[in-house]
Amino acid sequence: MTILQPGVGETPGDHYLPARPDTVMWGRLPCAADAPVLTIRSGSSVTIDTVSHEGVLEDQGKDPRAYFGRHGVDPGDVLDDAVAIAAALSRDPENDGPHIVTGPVAVEGAQPGDLLRITVERLVPRVPYGVISNRHGRGALVGVLPRTPLTVSVFTPVEERAAGPMGTLPVTDDGDRVVAFPLAPFLGTMGVAVAGNERPHSVPPGVHGGNLDINLLTEGARLYLPVQVPGALAYVGDPHFAQGDGEVALTALEASLRATLRFDVIPRAEALREFGEVAGPLVRTDEFLVPTGLDVDLGEAMRKCVRAAIDLISARWGMDEHLAYAYLSAATDFDISQVVDIVCGIHARIRESDFDAVDRTGDPAAG
Repeated sequence: MTILQPGVGETPGDHYLPARPDTVMWGRLPCAADAPVLTIRSGSSVTIDTVSHEGVLEDQGKDPRAYFGRHGVDPGDVLDDAVAIAAALSRDPENDGPHIVTGPVAVEGAQPGDLLRITVERLVPRVPYGVISNRHGRGALVGVLPRTPLTVSVFTPVEERAAGPMGTLPVTDDGDRVVAFPLAPFLGTMGVAVAGNERPHSVPPGVHGGNLDINLLTEGARLYLPVQVPGALAYVGDPHFAQGDGEVALTALEASLRATLRFDVIPRAEALREFGEVAGPLVRTDEFLVPTGLDVDLGEAMRKCVRAAIDLISARWGMDEHLAYAYLSAATDFDISQVVDIVCGIHARIRESDFDAVDRTGDPAAG
């Protein structure tokens, strides 16, 4: 495959935003005090280069060419922007997150109370390899894995198979790569700036979005986020080639992507007609409406997600609360987005076609 170095290859968006030391943040997310690196009109698309933190972090040597070189990657196949970011920027590993995010992007006209819709138009791998890591004090089995005192980072090349590109793993460290799984790229982090002058840690997700790790956000999906500050100040990062629900080891198959995204401001009145009061991230795919629940306690995250789902169904289709509750119990899957980001995530998959016969003709947002 072509290595998508900065500026190399197609950039189909209305704008192109490379990942440079002056257009990214490492370990923290934007707040109201941050200046945008790009300003666009609502409805515009932006092709954004994202850089994975794996291979860049301190416990991997903070030298991407050396790190990936040890796994047989040619120096020319290591991303120049990853090398530049590692050389120019630093973070506090004790107090900052690991993620590199590109942005923020200001969207003209966005105001608190509106929703920002981010449509994922295209996701293209920039390299044919990635990394899956398990670090001490992180993951679903804290205190059990990893069994060594060091971080366990598993280099994972991508191979073209009859079924398409696949991530590949051996059964033992020195074995052939006989285990293969399909890629389903998405951005683990998509968010808007928070109010105030304090940049949030990059790991826990929240009302602002951030590190949601919802693997439904593949090409064609839309993410709706409540705008917190004028201009929204959107950002993306934490690119993944593949992730199972739960992300149990700590990371997904982390690898850099070139993302083309469309940004639309949904005015508050229209948003209320369409979805009711949206208190947190909401995903929409071709099949599902996907409300979310976020909390440090997984059980409380589940309860928040159920409440958000009931409110959404009641607002959108006028269904009585007790009937919406019954519907969810009979027909909706509640999935664990992740259990490794301090704040756990649950998302519900409400099948929109189940409500096709509901009369919404009097609603200007119908359809």
